[in-house]
Amino acid sequence: MTSSMAFQGRPSSSSLHFSSSSFRPWNHDVFLSFRGEDVHQTFISHLYQALHQSGINTYIDNNLEIGEEISPALFKAIEGSMISIIILSKNYAESRWCLEELLKILDCKEKMKQIVLPIFYDVDPSEVRHQKEDFGKVLTKLSERIKDNVKVLEWKAALKQVADLSGFPLASFRNESELIKTIIQWVDLRRINHASLHVAKYPVGIDSRAQDVYQHLSIGRNDITCMIGIVGTGGIGKTTISKEIYNMISSQFEGSCFLKDVRETSKRAGGLIQLQNRLLNEILRISLDVRDIDIGVNEIRHRLCTKRVLLIFDDVNELIQLENLAGDRNWFGLGSRIIITTRDRHLLNNPKADSIYKVEILNNNEALRLFSWHAFEKEEPIENYVELSNKYCNMLKAFH
Repeated sequence: MTSSMAFQGRPSSSSLHFSSSSFRPWNHDVFLSFRGEDVHQTFISHLYQALHQSGINTYIDNNLEIGEEISPALFKAIEGSMISIIILSKNYAESRWCLEELLKILDCKEKMKQIVLPIFYDVDPSEVRHQKEDFGKVLTKLSERIKDNVKVLEWKAALKQVADLSGFPLASFRNESELIKTIIQWVDLRRINHASLHVAKYPVGIDSRAQDVYQHLSIGRNDITCMIGIVGTGGIGKTTISKEIYNMISSQFEGSCFLKDVRETSKRAGGLIQLQNRLLNEILRISLDVRDIDIGVNEIRHRLCTKRVLLIFDDVNELIQLENLAGDRNWFGLGSRIIITTRDRHLLNNPKADSIYKVEILNNNEALRLFSWHAFEKEEPIENYVELSNKYCNMLKAFH
């Protein structure tokens, strides 16, 4: 990276390092973890069919619990899944295979922000939490067989952890069909909330710039609400950088919203009200129909003041837009992050941005790489076109 980047404002208090390579498209929407003997031919078969029919890409292991050790391929399937659904049945803790899956899933939850949903199938969450009743008896049977106290303590801690998560007990539903319908709705909502934005066909130079912005977001601090400005001329990459940031961090918030084309939308009659509605609906996942700007301001302020949210306002060009969408930090809960892209840095004086990132043109190497991808679909120009490509890149840079 060159000196073409500059940040102005308060230094970040965060020591976190986050590479955009940490963001990855998931291979599967859902990974199903279950004790085959208990539910494979009944509940799991119906759940898998419902997930499949809903277009939810689901990984199910049909080579059920062969041997004691889980294959590396199965671990990779867990790592590559956005959501893990764990069916905790009466005999779940009898299987070392299931318990090792559980350890891996919770590790992915911690390190990769995977979403975990426990289903308590004919067991009470307290039975799992404290390993008692029939659920505890089968774990004791396994413990006596393997004679590994350290491993058993790991499993017990994991079972307590998963039982403390918000989940669905079968006993709370009239029947399995109702439970499956609720699971599908729950998964669909999480998929929408964690859907990634298309960044660019050839994102040359974006990763390093997005990482530089990330360093100033102080993501590790939940006691502040941070506002960042991304400033630069039209077409220089502000929107692309902010999309990359959104993909990197949106899953870490209670709700997130990328409001694109604020300038163009605001020009239309009722445009600001449309933006207010979009903001509220995407964060709350409910259908509101605000029809007055002042009411919209109050709705945003009152409904979001306790929520930790990520908001990106793309291409802002008038102060009134910010005043009616994010007039004050206290409109949003502590830990929220607000990113504003604009061509006019003066708009970031009220409310005062914590940091302002100025996007400069690509350096010579980056510009040549980007041109080569577009012209030749490869990272470097064809041999006979190197000099001409360099001249063309320099000519384009002169326009910025």
